[in-house]
Amino acid sequence: MSVHLNHTIVPARDRDETAAFLVDLLGLEPAPVYGPFRVVSLGNDVSLDVVQAGESIPAQHYAFLVSEEEFDQIWGRIKERGLAYWADPFHREPGRINTNDGGRGLYWSDPNGHNLEIITVPYGGF
Repeated sequence: MSVHLNHTIVPARDRDETAAFLVDLLGLEPAPVYGPFRVVSLGNDVSLDVVQAGESIPAQHYAFLVSEEEFDQIWGRIKERGLAYWADPFHREPGRINTNDGGRGLYWSDPNGHNLEIITVPYGGF
C-alpha cells in the first residue's frame, strides 16, 4: 500500500477569512463547510481543513507545487493585493522570487502568520 496525505488541519483566527484568502490567491473552488471546517480542496486530492482556533495560532508552513502558469497567476494576485512576498523562508529577501532547483518559488504570509510557499519544481529537482 502506498501512503498519501489526505488532509491537514490549518488553525485560524477566522476560519472563513482564512479559507477565502487561500481560495482567492491559489485560484481554487470555494471551500464548503464540513463540520467545524472549511475544506480547501487542492488538485491532488489533498485538502486543507481550516478550523477556528482562537487567537493564539502557532505559525505553520504550507508549500504548494504549481505549474509555471499557475505560479504567474498566483504571483500576480499577490502583487495585485499588495501583499509582501519573499524569495526565502526567513523573509530576508523581500520583493524577490527564487530560482531554486531550476524552478521558481516565493513565500508570503496568510492572515494568521502561516508561511505559505509556491514552487514550480520540487526541492532537489525531482
